[in-house]
Amino acid sequence: MTSDKRVLVAGGGPVGLFCALLLGRQGIPVTVFDVNDELQADPRAATTHPATLEVLGEAGLVEDMARVGLTAPIFQFWDRPTGNLVATFDLDILKNDTKYPYVIQCEQFKTAKILLDRLVNMPNVEVLFGHKVASFEQSADRVTAQVETKNGMKTFDGAWLIGADGGRSTIRKGADIPFEGFTWAERFLVLTTTFDFNKELGYCPRSYFADPDEWCNCFKVAADGPPGLWRLVFPADANVTEESLLTDEQVHARFQKFFPNPKPYDIVHRNLYTVHQRVAATFRKGRILLAGDSAHVNNSIGGMGLNGGLQDAANLAEKLVQVLNGASDRLMDLYSLQRRTVSIEYVQAQSIANKKQLETREPEERKKVLDDLAATAADPVKARAYLLRTSMIALQERAASITLEEAAA
Repeated sequence: MTSDKRVLVAGGGPVGLFCALLLGRQGIPVTVFDVNDELQADPRAATTHPATLEVLGEAGLVEDMARVGLTAPIFQFWDRPTGNLVATFDLDILKNDTKYPYVIQCEQFKTAKILLDRLVNMPNVEVLFGHKVASFEQSADRVTAQVETKNGMKTFDGAWLIGADGGRSTIRKGADIPFEGFTWAERFLVLTTTFDFNKELGYCPRSYFADPDEWCNCFKVAADGPPGLWRLVFPADANVTEESLLTDEQVHARFQKFFPNPKPYDIVHRNLYTVHQRVAATFRKGRILLAGDSAHVNNSIGGMGLNGGLQDAANLAEKLVQVLNGASDRLMDLYSLQRRTVSIEYVQAQSIANKKQLETREPEERKKVLDDLAATAADPVKARAYLLRTSMIALQERAASITLEEAAA
């Protein structure tokens, strides 16, 4: 398959599909490859921040996401040892900064399904499940990919190849792009329950619990409809086996230690994963482009990972359309510089700070962290500045400020 303008996309998750949608709407032929036989319904990222809703809104996606998700304008910080509410932040304070002064809790697989439903009706876009990009070669004007299928290897040609194939990206590795950063010592344990933390305990749909021994994130997702599910994230000792951590006994003990309850919790899902903080050395190498987890990964506290990937897709597609229509390919160097810069300055910095403010142990430092959060929430000017950063609006503004001259430097 050949095309002067065809774009190949490795990875059929939300980031790859969003790239395909944005390119396809501009008449660009796109082929998406995904190793899975169908969309995956795993309960991963859910929080969609205002800055991401802005780019999704331009593509007409927000209304559908709100329909299958939950709108949440408020999030809170709690001190678990005392049970005290430390700070409440209301995104409504950003109503003059964004059309979307709230987050939408829309599970990742739902976002992917919304995107795929639109792509089905685009004759210039094809999504090929059960296809894995195994290797590729690039020249001055094209990329040739060798793709594994159920019927053997097939060859696809395109003008560009986008790697949106996750943290273990075959595309990033094949392009020999270093993945710089580190891996946290502890893992994250994700447990999902039908227990209604709002009704029973008064917690809002986005609640963060600081604790010197064992912090927790607690947030609600719509699931298949009312009453929804609650997903909790705990740190897990790297020296304890996965089998032990995921047993009924250990899972229920974890819940009862954190949120004592006379009745057993109904656990509907459990997962354990390793947590990385890494950014690719470049998001462009010749005609190879990286986006989403292929380009950057971070801990999930604050929900910035998938948001950053969807913002990558919007930035990348806008520039790539111009390049395919005759503009200088230096625009893709600008894409790399803009998105890599904010991945380091904002996504990495903020997600690391989010983790540290929940797990701080030294008493005086811990008191200062919680006092600062309370003071920030109580001051409208400080609260707005804090929310501009955590909602990723400031990140998008920073990316837009970076110029081609800087890319050439």
